[in-house]
Amino acid sequence: MALLFNPNVVTLPIVGSQDRFPVRRVYCVGRNYLEHIREMKEGDERDPPFFFQKPTDSVTSEGTDISYPPQTDDLQFEVELVVAIGSSATGVPVERALDVVFGYGVGVDLTRRDRQRESFAKGLPWEIGKSFDQSAPCGPIHPVAAIGHRLAGAISLSLNGAERQRGDLAQMIWNPPEIISNLSASYRLEPGDLIMTGTPAGVGPLVPGDKLTASIEGLAPFSFSIGPKVS
Repeated sequence: MALLFNPNVVTLPIVGSQDRFPVRRVYCVGRNYLEHIREMKEGDERDPPFFFQKPTDSVTSEGTDISYPPQTDDLQFEVELVVAIGSSATGVPVERALDVVFGYGVGVDLTRRDRQRESFAKGLPWEIGKSFDQSAPCGPIHPVAAIGHRLAGAISLSLNGAERQRGDLAQMIWNPPEIISNLSASYRLEPGDLIMTGTPAGVGPLVPGDKLTASIEGLAPFSFSIGPKVS
C-alpha cells in the first residue's frame, strides 16, 4: 500500500549532534508564572495551571521568518522553556519525571491575543488564539547529557534589542517534574513530545519587521523575525 502523499516530519536540531529531534506533539502550560497571571488579569492566582496543545507543524526552527498571521491585530510573544521528552511515560511520579527528559530548548508561544480574549470571554476553546501556523518557534534542543536539567536560571526576551521579558525558571508555579507527572496522568507521553512550560510577565504586541531574541541561562539564544501579514 502506497501513501497518498508524503507527510511532513517536523524536526529540530540537536546541539552537538548531526541527528535531529522529530516532534510528535506540542503541549503548553497556561498560567505558570504568578506575575504573568497578574498582568493578564485572568483567572485566580490560586488556580493550578492547565494544559492546551499546538499542532506539530506550528513548530519552526531558527532561520525561519514568522509570517504575521491572519485574523488578528494583536499578535503577542511569550518566551518559554521547552522540555523535550525522550522516553515513554504514563503516570510517572514526580520524583522520577526528569528521567524521561531528553533535553531542553528555548521557545516562544506566539498568541493571537484578541482572538484568545474573545474565546475566554465566551467560554470557548483557545485554539484560534494559540494553535495557528508557525505559532511555536523553537531553538535547538540541548541534551540533558550535555547540560543537565534546567530548573532555575534567567529567562528573557528582547524585542528589537530592548529587553521586554525577564524572570527565572525557579519562579514557575509548577516546575518541570510536576508538569511532566501531571501530563502523564492524562496523556501517554512519548519520545518527540515537546512541553512549553509557561511565560514570565512582560508579554506584548508584535508588528511586521520586529526581531526577537529569546534566551535562557545555559542554553543557546534563539532569534527570529516577524514577516509581512498573511492576507
